[in-house]
Amino acid sequence: MSIQRMDNVAIIVSDLDAAVSFFTALGMEFEGRGQIEGPWADRTVGLDGVRSDIAMMRTPDGLSKLELTKYHTPAPTSTEPESPPPPPNTLGLHRVMFTVDDIDDTIARLRIHGAELLGEVAQYESTFRLCYLRGPAGIIVALAEQID
Repeated sequence: MSIQRMDNVAIIVSDLDAAVSFFTALGMEFEGRGQIEGPWADRTVGLDGVRSDIAMMRTPDGLSKLELTKYHTPAPTSTEPESPPPPPNTLGLHRVMFTVDDIDDTIARLRIHGAELLGEVAQYESTFRLCYLRGPAGIIVALAEQID
């Protein structure tokens, strides 16, 4: 038996509309929105009283998706709510990376939606320009622009 595909990556956010706007500005396409609740949801995630809203976003090629999730109940938790978002070398899910046509234009569009550049745009050999941004809910979004 083998994996058929990776379906999506979920990101828990506090402001679903802002997250949709951020990923739309990045160039993802809004696929749909829905509410998740009921006994099947409780059993799936292992929490009681789950009620959340989700928005599905897809890349223009249709091959990759993000599920943006806002939990209403139970309230989302954070290990240290007053602390700054973790640095890029924190154990666990590290980042989501996207290849873009124009990294400078993408950064400019995302800054309007609150993105912060973590370092700077760097060039790897003669093949890529790369950077890390802090996006919704403190996640790290990496961008790569292939150099022709």
